[in-house]
Amino acid sequence: MAVTHTSDQTFMNDIQNGLTLVDFWAPWCGPCRTIAPILDELDGELAGSAKIAKLNVDENPQISDAIGVKSIPTLVLFKDGQPVEGVVGVQSKAALKQLIEKHR
Repeated sequence: MAVTHTSDQTFMNDIQNGLTLVDFWAPWCGPCRTIAPILDELDGELAGSAKIAKLNVDENPQISDAIGVKSIPTLVLFKDGQPVEGVVGVQSKAALKQLIEKHR
């Protein structure tokens, strides 16, 4: 699978089925650039059991405002369209795997 780039317009469709970890980010954010390769690796290891999506907060302010994103990177795990848990800041791949496993 590949990381999905979502938007204000497609967000609800992108998170509807199963587990989706959404990375709220911006291109100017250093920590966001740090976590990007971790998310790419994790996406390859999830083998379809969960998806990873990225939402650029500068280009898509509606969803990030509605979720209450105050700093980035913020990662929120959605299960069947509903937020179940979130974390702020750079996280290790192991910590993100654990977060996803906890909600399977």
